[in-house]
This record gives sequence, structure tokens and C-alpha cells, in this order.
Amino acid sequence: MQGNLPPEAQEKIEELQDLQETAQQVAAQKQQAETTLNESQTALDALDDIDEDTEMYREVGELLVSTEYDDAYENLEEKVESLEIRVEQLSKQEERVREQFESLQQELQQMLQGGAGGGPMGPGGAGGA
Repeated sequence: MQGNLPPEAQEKIEELQDLQETAQQVAAQKQQAETTLNESQTALDALDDIDEDTEMYREVGELLVSTEYDDAYENLEEKVESLEIRVEQLSKQEERVREQFESLQQELQQMLQGGAGGGPMGPGGAGGA
């Protein structure tokens, strides 16, 4: 089918495919950031229920290293704030890509309908005499 399309339409289709791939990548990044955010928020909430004198460890590569309650809480707070910003940025990027996709899709439809000449709504088509 694409062999019969004008070069401009083929270009639009390729752009649509690229945007679709970008949208999938952004959605995957957003999902990963949301998962990490939820895990970090859960850990932060759990710290609220832990006595500040409790011996704590944090993961550093392959090791568990002793850490202070205040350090652990502060690190988790910073991580949550950073992830919230990341998720917000990815949501905005996702929306921009979706808008670009819809706009490009409309352009392609208009291009194809304009070149159809006497399609279903043309003379003798739906709504004709």
C-alpha cells in the first residue's frame, strides 16, 4: 500500500512510526520512574514507623553499609522529590508526543483524503442525490 502513496504521505507515515516509538520509550521510562517512586515513598513512610535509634543499613553497590536514621531519611526524601520531578517531566513529554502524533495523523488523513478525489463523500457517495 505504501508504494502507491505520494512521497509526502510516506514521510508522514515514517514520522508517525518514529513518534510511536518515542511514545513507547517515554511510557516505559515513566513506568519505571513511577515504580521507583512508589518504592521510595513506601520506604520513606516505613521510616516514620521506625525508632530513630534502630540500626540501619543502606545498599551501596553490592554492600550494605551502616547509616544513620537522619541520613537515610534525608536521602530518601531527596530521591522521592527527584523522582516526582522526573515523573512530571515524563508526563509532560508524553503529552507533547501524543499531541504531535495526533496532529501528524490529522495532516496525513487530510493529505490522503485530499488526494482521493471523489471518495465516499464525493459525487454519488453518501448523502448524494
